[in-house]
Amino acid sequence: MSEQTIYDFEVKTIDGAMKKLAEYKGQAMLIVNTASQCGFTPQYKGLEELNRAYADKGLKILGFPCNQFGKQEPGDENEIKNFCSLNYEVTFPMFAKVDVNGDGAHPLFKYLQKKCKGIFGTEFIKWNFTKFLVGKNGEIIKRFAPADKPEDMSKDIEEVLK
Repeated sequence: MSEQTIYDFEVKTIDGAMKKLAEYKGQAMLIVNTASQCGFTPQYKGLEELNRAYADKGLKILGFPCNQFGKQEPGDENEIKNFCSLNYEVTFPMFAKVDVNGDGAHPLFKYLQKKCKGIFGTEFIKWNFTKFLVGKNGEIIKRFAPADKPEDMSKDIEEVLK
């Protein structure tokens, strides 16, 4: 059996449809766990700016709402979708709410944590807006901390888009 890749995962969109990450083969991805009531929530603006700057060059930003950190994503998918659209004009794909840590963590996030550990070699995600940069070949390139601003990530993104 071959080793699992990021393209083996299937995720539920914010509208409830199932989507295979294999549909993003050949594109870079920035996978982010998000929240609507977090101190980092204004990063949606920067993420959308990255989306507008790099979507045509092969970057897909994927947002995964999560309520595990301070209960900062209490809404349902429809409320989250409306919040992102009305407040930040988000056009990048958003997905159904997931857990990113613990036994109930979505398999995608278990995989990301295992493949790209955080500071001091920790696997768990410490807060909302942790970001994983995935190369065009599916390789997990880098983990960005919640405090890492999207606007400071352009150099790394441009490197994976070459």
